[in-house]
Amino acid sequence: MGLGVGIVGLPNVGKSTTFNALTKAQNAEAQNYPFCTIEPNKAIVPVPDKRLDELAKIVDPDKIQHSTIDFVDIAGLVRGASKGEGLGNQFLSNIREVEVILHMVRCFEDGNITHVEGDVNPLRDIEIIETELIYADIGQLEKKIERLKKQSKGSKEAAAMLVVAEELYAHVAELQPVKTFEKLDDDMFIALDKELRFLSNKDVIYGANVDEDSLVDGNGFVDILREHAATVNADLIMLCAKIEEELVGMEDDEAKEMLNDLGVAESGLEKIIHTSFDKLGLQSYFTAGKMEVRAWTIKKGTKAPQAAAVIHNDFEKGFIKAEVISYEDFVTLGGESKCKENGKLRLEGKDYVVQDGDVMHFRFNV
Repeated sequence: MGLGVGIVGLPNVGKSTTFNALTKAQNAEAQNYPFCTIEPNKAIVPVPDKRLDELAKIVDPDKIQHSTIDFVDIAGLVRGASKGEGLGNQFLSNIREVEVILHMVRCFEDGNITHVEGDVNPLRDIEIIETELIYADIGQLEKKIERLKKQSKGSKEAAAMLVVAEELYAHVAELQPVKTFEKLDDDMFIALDKELRFLSNKDVIYGANVDEDSLVDGNGFVDILREHAATVNADLIMLCAKIEEELVGMEDDEAKEMLNDLGVAESGLEKIIHTSFDKLGLQSYFTAGKMEVRAWTIKKGTKAPQAAAVIHNDFEKGFIKAEVISYEDFVTLGGESKCKENGKLRLEGKDYVVQDGDVMHFRFNV
């Protein structure tokens, strides 16, 4: 769907290790020195969904297809990235292309792993990254304001946008992120954000990378990070990137046993994937047949014809009705035929807003 999550952070905080585990492939080189990731690594990651397994038990399909989410591993940023330090301009442009930021923060001590700032300090590390994002937005805004000044002489819309742009500039010049600007709902701001894709206006998930001993109860670094996350209304997910990488390639039962031994019910990576999916405003509906049981990705609030178009554009063009069964009814009653017998299959029209977990077939004519 063209929506992605960018993994950012200072060098050596566990970004590439996390990416390797997320994608279940060792395709992001994790080395103990800055800038080992020169080009952004991109991967399409399946969204874990136990509901697909339950549907498959009933339908016995030839294959199962999950919803997916795009993750981008972006090289470590450093102080001065917005001015080009450490190849910063290139990396900042990569962040601009994603919708959500997964900000990995080191929350463990290890003398064998170099910290680019010399010691572990989550709040300082966060401030470095987020200040660079603001500086990058300032640079973009300065150029836009210069263009708007020229355009405003002959355009009322440009003049109106210039007013908002200058107000926003005054806000970010105080090193306040775009997301705290008071006119986020203003049409002129929305147009500016659509064009410039402000970095400091993106949703953030903090990934607290801890050592194995801190995985259940956290530590002092995590406590500091959790307090900060609460003040900025951001999600925080605790994980041990080293352990997550060890889980890669394990059989499901073996991985589950390892997690149980560690005292955690769900891997940090699964939490990251589910939280990212939700932050992107996405949900899944299902199709369930002998050929495949499949999750289809749509934006929350999508109506039936547009949901059908995710399968094929012709489904939207010739849309007649959608046959809909709730996931709970499908599983409880044991399949489509039983749902029909019990009146649980509904016919919905063009205005139906698809719900997460709907099991659907589309009637269409082209």
